[in-house]
Amino acid sequence: INNLNEFNMAEKITKNLNPIYGSIQALKTRDTNLLTFCEDKVLTVLANKDAVYNADGNPQLIATNRVLGTATPFIGDYGISRNPESLAWDQFRTYFTDKQRGAVLRLSNDGLTPISEVGMSTYFREKLKLCDHLVGTFDGVNGEYNLTLKIKPEYENTQNRSITASFNEGSKGWVSFKSFIT
Repeated sequence: INNLNEFNMAEKITKNLNPIYGSIQALKTRDTNLLTFCEDKVLTVLANKDAVYNADGNPQLIATNRVLGTATPFIGDYGISRNPESLAWDQFRTYFTDKQRGAVLRLSNDGLTPISEVGMSTYFREKLKLCDHLVGTFDGVNGEYNLTLKIKPEYENTQNRSITASFNEGSKGWVSFKSFIT
């Protein structure tokens, strides 16, 4: 008996996040923590532990009976907007889009990196606002994040059409536009 089926309202098992981050759009586990993708911010939430900070600002983990502990935002003013379908991952790397800011991002051990700035910043800034769906997948064989930009029908024409772009980790860049739409 491990009492995993109990949700006792008397215990603090919920976590309040700052409302300025917008609504939670996606949750993903990484190691023993929870990645929380809000509209305007990405946070890591400690699971089954909490952090007490020393005078020098370094965290010291302690055990707790709370399910969710300290919520720490990643550096950078990025979120997942309202496109959780753009989320894809490979081992410790997570990819997603921020439509509001016109960026495609990678979350890795070194933090948030706007991979759209690798030669494609203008392209994504202009194209993302024309899309109604942004679908992300990860091709483990080729090591590529595939992002399908589905253009809204009212904006679709010969210059604006739905397309799939691929970011390759080995090349550290956008390597191809593909004809298939996921």
